[in-house]
Amino acid sequence: MKHKGPIITLLAGLAVAAVLMVLNLSVSNAGSDANDGNDAVGVAATTTTTERVKVAPAPIVTRNPTAQVTYAGRVNGGAATIAIAIYDGKAVAYLCDGKRAEAWLKGSATDGQLSLTGAHNASLSGGYGNGRATGSVTATGKRWTFSVGTVTKPSGLYRATANVRNAKVVGGWIVLANGEQVGLLSVAGAPEEAPPLDPTANSVTVGGVPIPVNEVDGSGL
Repeated sequence: MKHKGPIITLLAGLAVAAVLMVLNLSVSNAGSDANDGNDAVGVAATTTTTERVKVAPAPIVTRNPTAQVTYAGRVNGGAATIAIAIYDGKAVAYLCDGKRAEAWLKGSATDGQLSLTGAHNASLSGGYGNGRATGSVTATGKRWTFSVGTVTKPSGLYRATANVRNAKVVGGWIVLANGEQVGLLSVAGAPEEAPPLDPTANSVTVGGVPIPVNEVDGSGL
């Protein structure tokens, strides 16, 4: 009976240790579960933030630069020459027979349609597109129809304006694709033969006086 005391004490100690071990495991598992929950919240927050960053900004819309085009050629029947310069919805046209008849016209060029007017009831109507301009023009009491193609520098439409010896001078030149020139001078309202034009120069000599020459792009006169 003397040895039962220590044995009982040892068994009691083992029981207490077992209980403490169970309690420690329970606490550890609870902490692990709590951490798992926090990790899940962190992942969700990260995912939400990432999705926000990936939202694409609104696209930037850029406009195409405005194209300039010039049509030039002889009217049907060849009795005169016409040039039409178009730029940004505007148009300028010049009709000339190289002798006496000429007319400057201006107006609109939108949606493939031409509508221009000029002095002394001159008018032009028609269409443009696919490399050609077609229509009819009325000026100096006559009417012409036309179907002309595009031209590029040095071909095109040129104009000069100046005062020479107290007289207003207006010159017009149409340079065709083959290099041929058709033009007239208006000196104080009277038509005269136009001097030859160098399309690469910026002036022409009239009555011994150089006057500036500009290419007409259709934006205005």
